[in-house]
Amino acid sequence: MSIWARSREFMNRPFKYIVVSVSTILVALILGGSLVGQSRVASAESGTPYHHLSVYAEVLGKIKSDYVEEPDMKNVTLGAINGLLISIDPFASYLNAEQYKEYTKDKELKRAGVGLVLSRKYGYEINIVDAIPGSPADKAGLSTGDIVESLNGIQTRDMPLAFADLLLEGDPGTTVDLTVLRLRKPDPTTIKLTRVDLKPAPVAAKMIDEQTGLIQIHNLSAGKSAEVAAAIKDLTRQGAKRLVLDLRHDAVSSVEEGIAVANLFLDKGTIATLQGQKVPKTGFEADPSKTIYKGPLVVLTNRGTLGAAEIVAAALIDNKRAQGVGERTFGDAAVRKVIPTEDGGAVLLAVAKYYSPAGKAIQDNPVTPAFMVNDIDGDSADEDEAESPAPTAAPAAPKKPGEDPVLKKALEVLNGTATIEAAKTVPQPLKPKTDETNPTTPSNPPHQK
Repeated sequence: MSIWARSREFMNRPFKYIVVSVSTILVALILGGSLVGQSRVASAESGTPYHHLSVYAEVLGKIKSDYVEEPDMKNVTLGAINGLLISIDPFASYLNAEQYKEYTKDKELKRAGVGLVLSRKYGYEINIVDAIPGSPADKAGLSTGDIVESLNGIQTRDMPLAFADLLLEGDPGTTVDLTVLRLRKPDPTTIKLTRVDLKPAPVAAKMIDEQTGLIQIHNLSAGKSAEVAAAIKDLTRQGAKRLVLDLRHDAVSSVEEGIAVANLFLDKGTIATLQGQKVPKTGFEADPSKTIYKGPLVVLTNRGTLGAAEIVAAALIDNKRAQGVGERTFGDAAVRKVIPTEDGGAVLLAVAKYYSPAGKAIQDNPVTPAFMVNDIDGDSADEDEAESPAPTAAPAAPKKPGEDPVLKKALEVLNGTATIEAAKTVPQPLKPKTDETNPTTPSNPPHQK
């Protein structure tokens, strides 16, 4: 059976095994009243597991008895499972046996993608964390905060996030249709993207004035710390006495590379700390022998700064090694593990979080720069153009340094002329229209699809 057929089967009978069994058990407990009674006898404290289960059981009972019509308890429980996962981890997923088998197979292959990083951080809808710079998704104008309503005609609301990633992948040259809701456009737009072999963009470095060097890192995949080190040495040879480290749109990364990059600028202090319920507390300290630059430094971030890039930014800002300029980061740096379930499926879940030098979990406390500057470009395409597919649309012309408000503020900070101002409110993702018809790795970051 093809992945498309399996995806449609998934939407027709989601979470088949777990949902049916959980629904049956819960309904039986509700009707018998045993769970509520047991919770009251066991403990009156609101923090006990029995209390939380009794509240859930009571609400489920009210839905069954008082809702305007007889509810589909299977779908109700499905929603509860999705809500549970989303509430604790924006990248969490449950995959049934068939989906998990396809997921495992996919991890062994080098498949083409469209350059999207997805999450559910802001609700049940699948949100775009970032479109990888230069990718088909980026060229089509997709950006942080856009909502993916459907993939190849399949609604994504109750779709496991990991399964959505699978649907974005395929052979080079094949296409995928997305229906998206953009920040500035209330009506859904259908876009056709062509899958390509995605290659990590190299580190870019240049002098932006006689004394200032700019290093742009769009991903922190394997080997990038060495590229950054080479860029630092090259810029200092050109006369750079101060640097701007641009981590905007750095959403695909390896924690090891992030720690190594931070160490290039830090000669002392804590870079990050890792800890979880079953993961021993591990601290990552700066090694002075690996530091190669100690001059003035500004780090740039935005909503597409994720994972290892956030670790770099937090380490430099919290250790007062650099000033931060731009937008608050996405907020996610965790170790994720695939945990098999009895039905042959699996749960993909964060088992440990990375903490900043200030002791804050980055997943819960995104890195917030002192100098807040909105990094929102104008619409990448005219309204009329946005209505039609644009898989090969040319990206907007690169801005000159003076036209980039974030970089402009960074230069003011380095010159000592910057003032801290409150950033304007960033538009929040619009609520999409309802369609009535329808293995552990050291960092395990979200993959570009």
